[in-house]
Amino acid sequence: MKVRNQKLTASFRNALEGIVIAFKTQRNIRIHVTMSIMVVLAAFYFKLPPRDFALILLVIGLVITAELLNTAIEAIVDLVMPEWHALAKIAKDTAAGAVLVAAGVAVVIGLLLFYKPVMIWFGWY
Repeated sequence: MKVRNQKLTASFRNALEGIVIAFKTQRNIRIHVTMSIMVVLAAFYFKLPPRDFALILLVIGLVITAELLNTAIEAIVDLVMPEWHALAKIAKDTAAGAVLVAAGVAVVIGLLLFYKPVMIWFGWY
């Protein structure tokens, strides 16, 4: 499947198609997107400053990107090595580990950014 001199609009269409396929076929990306929407709504609710909001969007992008790359790596490994193989397992597990690291960093950043507004909201600060 070699495509040459693809128009820019076709490149964007293919990229969007990849995102849609991942969203339709991968449970974890749907979870990440759902949680991201909830976090963005919470950021609006607590009126986080623009810098904090930008940081939230950055880590959301990091997690979604990691999940898309994980999906791509898993698809390639399944194509090349349909049967179980130790190296295929390493590739898949490390790609999933990258998503876990990105999500963990996002959670820590979220806790740091939301701690004070949530404590104030509960009247504990």
